[in-house]
Amino acid sequence: MTTRPNWDAIRDLSRRVLREGVPLILTDDVRALLLHTATEVAIPDANAALQSEAGALALLRECARRITDGSNRLMDALHEMWGHQKRGDWESARQQMRDVLSVEVVPYYRESAQGQLDDMADEP
Repeated sequence: MTTRPNWDAIRDLSRRVLREGVPLILTDDVRALLLHTATEVAIPDANAALQSEAGALALLRECARRITDGSNRLMDALHEMWGHQKRGDWESARQQMRDVLSVEVVPYYRESAQGQLDDMADEP
């Protein structure tokens, strides 16, 4: 399984820019962070977005959205999956992970869901 990404820096940047209204300054470090994160969250053509401030802001917004939405989706599905497992309803537990896999684009969250699904393969 892929090492858990460290999204602290992008979350901090997102909070400052998107919530607190701090201007997005496209330094080399910020560009590198956005490009790296875009790769981690499966956003193609991030270089093109960095050609303008509006594009960079949209890229930041989309990176943050994918991280947050994917995390929430996976955590909600895991909670439901564990409940189904406790009740012995393994097919419904597996379906929770299939549902995540049907919409999730972030590779780390996809791998997590697939790992959970694989771990249930020997269950009834």
